Amino acid sequence: MRIAGSTVLLTGASGGLGQALARGLAAKGAKLVLSGRRADALEALADELGARVVTADLADPDQADRLAEAAPDTDILIANAALPSTGDLLEYTPEQVDRALTVNLRAPIMLARALAPRMVAQGRGHIALVGSISGKAATKHSSLYNATKFGLRGFALSFRQDLHGTGVGVSLVQPGAVRDVGMFAVTGATPPTGVRMVSPDQVVTGVVRAVERDLCEVNVAPVELRALSAIAGQFPGLAEKAQRGSSAERTINQAVAAQRDKR
Repeated sequence: MRIAGSTVLLTGASGGLGQALARGLAAKGAKLVLSGRRADALEALADELGARVVTADLADPDQADRLAEAAPDTDILIANAALPSTGDLLEYTPEQVDRALTVNLRAPIMLARALAPRMVAQGRGHIALVGSISGKAATKHSSLYNATKFGLRGFALSFRQDLHGTGVGVSLVQPGAVRDVGMFAVTGATPPTGVRMVSPDQVVTGVVRAVERDLCEVNVAPVELRALSAIAGQFPGLAEKAQRGSSAERTINQAVAAQRDKR
């Protein structure tokens, strides 16, 4: 799918990774529609890139359809918005559980459902869902986040098959630990020992490759993390034992403590 000249709807555009994606897509010639909750951050970015803004809080179940209605000419959807959703599930209220499920899983599904028919009718389009390596390997204190990312992966891989032959592609992009933006930048948590991080630009490159080449799944992570996540997906019991008492558990605990107010 050619990005240059295409109308691209990007959710989660006010966050650090979202801003990097917006700049990268603009550099490829996209006609951007930026969406997020923070109108001030979006307007400043839109002024810089010559983009259009549609504010939306995707924690509201009605907002996904409203967003799709506001951007009916979307050729490419980049569903990037997500909540961290870390911590012990027993500490979450039912409302907080619903919020995480709505933003991380329901909203991208509903946006894809709303926008895909026009893409199919015109015989061209692409839906790129930004997931996480956490959609392949479970970690402690991440049951809710893992659930949304595992679910997003299943949806993407199946919906891609549904749309095969229509001219519309579906891709899943799964970053590992990203430096300068996201969890580590926001919380100050230190990465597990020996885990290398990727840059926002590498994630942007992964998204662009996925769209332009209609790739099924792109894992933006160092080779060792990709290998470990693959092993953990096949042998979850082994991965569970390996994590206990490790630096990975320390990192997760730091992140949980710093993200309680984002539920």
